[in-house]
Amino acid sequence: METQPPLVGTAPAPKRTGWIVYAVIATFCLFMSALANFVLLALLAGGGTASFETRHRQRYEEFYVQGDTENRNKIVVLHLSGIISGAYDGETSDEGMVGDIKAQLDQALEDKHVKAIILRINSPGGEVVASDAIYKALAAARERKPIVACMESVAASGAYYAAMGCSHVIANDLTITGSIGVIMQSYGFGGLMDKIGVKSHTFKSGKYKDLLNPTREPTEDEKAMVNNLIMEVYDKFVGIVAKERELNVTTLKNTLADGRILSGTQALKGKLIDELGYFDDAVDKAMELAKIKQAKVVTYRAPFSLSRLFRFFGESKAAKIQVQVGPSLPRLESGKLYFLPAYMFQ
Repeated sequence: METQPPLVGTAPAPKRTGWIVYAVIATFCLFMSALANFVLLALLAGGGTASFETRHRQRYEEFYVQGDTENRNKIVVLHLSGIISGAYDGETSDEGMVGDIKAQLDQALEDKHVKAIILRINSPGGEVVASDAIYKALAAARERKPIVACMESVAASGAYYAAMGCSHVIANDLTITGSIGVIMQSYGFGGLMDKIGVKSHTFKSGKYKDLLNPTREPTEDEKAMVNNLIMEVYDKFVGIVAKERELNVTTLKNTLADGRILSGTQALKGKLIDELGYFDDAVDKAMELAKIKQAKVVTYRAPFSLSRLFRFFGESKAAKIQVQVGPSLPRLESGKLYFLPAYMFQ
């Protein structure tokens, strides 16, 4: 029997389509993941009651606090909390806390539906320049719309200074306020250096160039110079209080403006505030000054920002874990003037 020769060539291999399916599935998953992230960011950015158009037109978003939700009249609540400083990063401004207050005031003034503003204060004061800047911003804004200061637990020194820019001042009877004065603090460790055998060599262009040098005792001339500077700032503080509260400057200096802290009741007796009350009283007063009967009370919050989120995680301070025993007290920077109550540093 004759054997047939083998056929030349082979049948074509079947097409492999598995990798195409996997590629399609992977692409779909990546698309859905990106879509989910986009939706999440949109929800975070638009968590308030403001519309999409409003969010893109305004720097801050509105959040409902209380009152008639359907009323077009609005009262905006701004917050002045913590140590007043221009050194901290702001939510939406490079000017820090001062810039944030200014931006919120601008937005409230530009909104025709905002009839009045409430400044809710819970601050012991802070830097002289920052406090003065907030006061001036408030004083300018009150010419267009009424502003009611609502003092809570503490509204002392620089915070009280800022409140002088408001149209009306309300405090709780237990509020800590007053502390009209200026403080500058410096540390000296020359004695410690002598004990451990460390010396400091300072080269300067003038005899006052190393003023407040912590390695030596200040001279009498230097003490007088610093004290004159403090008294110049103090005179401006007292002058503003006297003007805003219609009080005699000399009488004020000899009585309540000696740095003492006061309760809300004492402040009312000394005519440093207008009335005692709570937040609801501040709302009622704001409506009275605005000459309206009903309003929706809202507050401002900075919208979600990736840059702020990255900045937060990028700061070393945010990454620290601290164990703290006792109350947190502010650290005064050498060479800076502060409106702060002295009891915070004893």
